[in-house]
Amino acid sequence: MHYPEPIAKLIESFMKLPGIGQKTAARLAFFCMDMEEDEVVKFANALISTKRDLHYCSVCGNITESDPCVICQDQSRDKTTVLVVENPRDSMSMEKIREFNGLYHVLHGVLSPMEGTGPEDLNIPGLIKRLQNEEMNEVIIATNATAEGEATAMYLSRLIKPAGIKVTRLAYGLAVGSDIEYADEMTLFRAIDGRREL
Repeated sequence: MHYPEPIAKLIESFMKLPGIGQKTAARLAFFCMDMEEDEVVKFANALISTKRDLHYCSVCGNITESDPCVICQDQSRDKTTVLVVENPRDSMSMEKIREFNGLYHVLHGVLSPMEGTGPEDLNIPGLIKRLQNEEMNEVIIATNATAEGEATAMYLSRLIKPAGIKVTRLAYGLAVGSDIEYADEMTLFRAIDGRREL
């Protein structure tokens, strides 16, 4: 179907977002058209502000308005432990549970030879610099339980262990409320391997 140019451009813009196909993009575009003008302006300003006002922390690589970020500036945090994550969303997820009080380091991806992502494409030099300049006792690697995440974890472990710093990995296994009979072999292996005493 041929849409008027403003709607066609908006649909095209929405389709650039991950997971948004033609139908969803059209539905969103028509929803925006029905919004009050001041709401559309607020929405547009929020997009512009996100792009203009946010940047990456020069210390940890997390998204921030100030540099360094509030977590890196927080003197109450445990400066001896750093949790390495793939992206800023992961650090925000960890912050929601309020159980981790250390620092973060955001890699901005994982090693993926198939996609041409090597160590030089990640925020690994920043991590090594921090480990040399700060008194870290433990690095917790919290990459996803994928082939790329595992490869990244092993690579980081080999880089960090020679410095005498403890390297740990987040435990993986059965999700709360899941049935053992439906779990895949890797999940069951992780559950057995990461078991703990009660």
